[in-house]
Amino acid sequence: MLQLAASMGRLGTESAFEVLARANALAAEGRDIINLGIGQPDFKTPDHIVEAAAKALKDGHHGYTPANGIPELRNAVAADIAKYRGVEIDPANVMIVPGGKVTMFFAISMFGEAGAEIIYPNPGFPIYESVIKYTGATPIPMPLHEESGYAFDADEVLSLITPNTRLLILNTPSNPTGGAVPRSEMDKLATGLENHPHVCILSDEIYARMLYDGREHVSLLEYKHLRDRTIMLDGWSKTYAMTGWRLGYGVWPSSLIADATRLSINCHSCVSASNQYAGIAALEGPQNAVDQMVAAFDERRKVIVREINQIPGFTCPEPGGAFYAFPNITGTGIGSIEMQNKLLNEAGVALISGTSFGHFGEGYVRFSYANSTENIVEAIRRIKACLMAD
Repeated sequence: MLQLAASMGRLGTESAFEVLARANALAAEGRDIINLGIGQPDFKTPDHIVEAAAKALKDGHHGYTPANGIPELRNAVAADIAKYRGVEIDPANVMIVPGGKVTMFFAISMFGEAGAEIIYPNPGFPIYESVIKYTGATPIPMPLHEESGYAFDADEVLSLITPNTRLLILNTPSNPTGGAVPRSEMDKLATGLENHPHVCILSDEIYARMLYDGREHVSLLEYKHLRDRTIMLDGWSKTYAMTGWRLGYGVWPSSLIADATRLSINCHSCVSASNQYAGIAALEGPQNAVDQMVAAFDERRKVIVREINQIPGFTCPEPGGAFYAFPNITGTGIGSIEMQNKLLNEAGVALISGTSFGHFGEGYVRFSYANSTENIVEAIRRIKACLMAD
């Protein structure tokens, strides 16, 4: 019998992909399935980005690139951060990686080990807790509360820090809740962190361009006194509908960029050359496709919140960002996993149990409104019919 390392037993998964697989299997059997589970824009990558990748291949960009990414792309990232976050950074601190998860995996791996504590959002993106446990560190959940629109409470976060805390993970706008942290709480947290110089911060800002109702994105890079211990994560997957391209980046403190580079060399060598040229085209080209996609998500957001709140036993606050709704379902008397399975099997609607995002997600489910308005309305109709039939 093969003997696996004990750490493999601590590694979790991302349930959205498991639900997607089950939904696809049912569809293959002839079932009509509406998928409101997977967190993927239902828009095509803009043509000029695709054309840039094809041109790069035709121009002979077939070989290895620097482990941290081609200079042209790192310069484009720095310019984009200056434009949308108002922060000047050195392109030498940018690490281009194959997708957003790589930055979080590297950051958690750098600081996670037995005896270390890592604070993470709960409910939150499931890979945070999975990788923390994999490293042997102790995951410390940071509760996100429905009453505050799923924004963290700075005082509560600061109260979780101990001498063993190595890393604090933040995510705004957030997956799965759609919550967006206001500047007042971010300011309070940044001030409080001055008293904890031993804590590094991973700021997951992958949904930074997806905000609604005039909300502003507050990047942790804005706080100069934290710059030497902040790792900022972003990428192309959500903003430019490029999930399958596997292209992301991290902005690392000068003291950590060499370590991130070594991890890249050991892990994946470099990112596909043609995809990096596509990344340049995305950042430097027209942004109208991004604006149109976010406007469409905003319209769907309004529809899905209105429709969910008409389901008996569901209550749904209006998300401030991303493309997720995270309603409270405790009024139905049905648990989160049972609700997920019931609606997929009986109503043909795929959504994700709140417990897939941590134990504080019990009593909630996640809807992705990265689907057409027509499908959203039909999905809610099916859910109401299914629950009322009991």
